[in-house]
Amino acid sequence: MTTEHLIQPDWPAPQNLRAAVTTRLLPGASQPPFDAFNLGAHCGDAADAVAANRQRLIELAALPHPPHWLSQVHGTGVHRVLSREPVSMPRQADAAVTDVPGAVLAILTADCLPVLFATKNGSEIAAAHAGWRGLAAGVLEATVAAMRSAPENILAWLGPAAGPAHYEIGEEVRAVFVDPDPAAATCFVAIRPGHWLVDLYALARRRLAAAGVTAVSGGDLCTISDPQRFYSWRRDGRTGRMASLVWLAR
Repeated sequence: MTTEHLIQPDWPAPQNLRAAVTTRLLPGASQPPFDAFNLGAHCGDAADAVAANRQRLIELAALPHPPHWLSQVHGTGVHRVLSREPVSMPRQADAAVTDVPGAVLAILTADCLPVLFATKNGSEIAAAHAGWRGLAAGVLEATVAAMRSAPENILAWLGPAAGPAHYEIGEEVRAVFVDPDPAAATCFVAIRPGHWLVDLYALARRRLAAAGVTAVSGGDLCTISDPQRFYSWRRDGRTGRMASLVWLAR
């Protein structure tokens, strides 16, 4: 399996940490437009194809246990995982945190920003789903607050998301960030009246820094501009989802 098929985050993670991001290039059961390795259960793909892909994910990513999938709602809820084995019904939340070795946290995205967290000593991990709504609402701050470690001891990695050269938004989205934080205007570039390009990565770094997390890596993989590897809702509309995964080795 090449790095194009299964991405390994590049960050100064502790030795006992494992992480991976899936791509649509993995050998899967999904048919167009979800081809081939869609892991999203609520985007219109056949349920049996998603189930087959999720089962195969355990082998392809060498997971110690099935992932703890979430029912993501673009909010700020953080679920604390207390067991290696996932529950039958996904919890409604947009982030998860755990200190249980072998428990696999998973975030599904197709333009929204997945953020993985780990403590520098390898005692705790977290994962968050941060589209613009979640970023504005404070999902990253909520995730950091839910971790039992001090923010200065936390590492973060920004996964594949809609990149700053391609993610166009309207004035109402810009205002959500700039009205309470005028300095956030540096994260937007005007392209025509009422329309802006937004840098989700820069917004995430601002939010993380405000929460005390400054050791941040990643933020260089654009889902919109790479149709071979990544699903993109903004580019394609009806499409699949990738998973960003993190766990502690036992």
